[in-house]
Amino acid sequence: MSHFPFKVLAVDGAARAGVLHTHHGEVPTPAFMPVGTYGAVKTLTPGELADAGTRILLSNTYHLYLRPGAELVGRLVGLHAVMNWDRPILTDSGGFQIMSLASLARVDDDGVTFRSHLDGSGHRFTPELAVRVQELLGTDIAMCLDELVSPRSDKPTALKAVERTLAWAHRCLRARSSEKMALFGIVQGGVFPDLRAHCAQVLGSAPFDGFAMGGLALGEEPGETWQAVETSLLNLPEARPRYLMGMGTPSDLLDGIQRGVDLFDCVMPTRNARNGTLFTRAGKISIRSASMKEDKSPPDPECSCFTCRNFSRAYLRHLFLTREMLGFRLSTIHNLSYYHQLVSGAREAVFSGSFASYRKEVEGLWVDQESLL
Repeated sequence: MSHFPFKVLAVDGAARAGVLHTHHGEVPTPAFMPVGTYGAVKTLTPGELADAGTRILLSNTYHLYLRPGAELVGRLVGLHAVMNWDRPILTDSGGFQIMSLASLARVDDDGVTFRSHLDGSGHRFTPELAVRVQELLGTDIAMCLDELVSPRSDKPTALKAVERTLAWAHRCLRARSSEKMALFGIVQGGVFPDLRAHCAQVLGSAPFDGFAMGGLALGEEPGETWQAVETSLLNLPEARPRYLMGMGTPSDLLDGIQRGVDLFDCVMPTRNARNGTLFTRAGKISIRSASMKEDKSPPDPECSCFTCRNFSRAYLRHLFLTREMLGFRLSTIHNLSYYHQLVSGAREAVFSGSFASYRKEVEGLWVDQESLL
């Protein structure tokens, strides 16, 4: 029996609404997790995150292991205390970062040897160490160490990565000692449906608290992406939460929810905010645009976030042109509020059995049908 029960409360087709219980509180699903790689969501305080609607956020094991160090975070009573965040945290194990720094890493069946991208120092990461680091961080939901491959990899390479991912996942299970930390297995398999199905079936038969789908949206065709997601979902237990890693356009969220995904994360809303791109019910807008110069309206007239209640497009444009940090903060508050309102609306639609019409209504308001892709 899982110490972290998940309950599906309503379904509408494959879309579902549920609640995930963690040591730091409940997470209504579907849910979007802002990315706080180094233990902070850029420009925002914990209070601002909560006010924007954040119920759970993501931090990264690889980066926190290197700086400031998991042992130090542990001595400071964990990531929640350090961040002053009293809601759930999920930590990625660092598999993606290791792959993205492939020139600095060497993978074998036991683990990964790599050099820090910060100072070139040598390190050795194993499944057991990945779990220990996440326990020191005090995360609520930990991810198993996995190996992902480029979508251009051939099938034998992808199969080898699946075999390692499965072996490492079982080692992570054996290594876990904290009853306060949930552990998710990660489905890999590149763009090969049979490998995805096999990985999901093996993980699904093990006592993980939930499952993630990783290694996607890395350059493969959209059809390959969603086929991999659908194949994974078909072979995972319905009674446990499913998390789609690193995919987070508004369209991705709606596509994933429609297929039965419960959790999402992406840097898109926060990164775009700092670049002056805001998500609105009518599509994306560039707050730097000359058309905003004398626009007295809020970024999104239908939005109730702090930014839209108090500031105009013209003022935000001024802040960006003068590179005032307040502009980055206000835009980030708005974009995260938009994302949380989008998934909250989807959750309500599942309860009322109207997800299809909700999606049609949301997408029908986008001025450019490609604007939020």
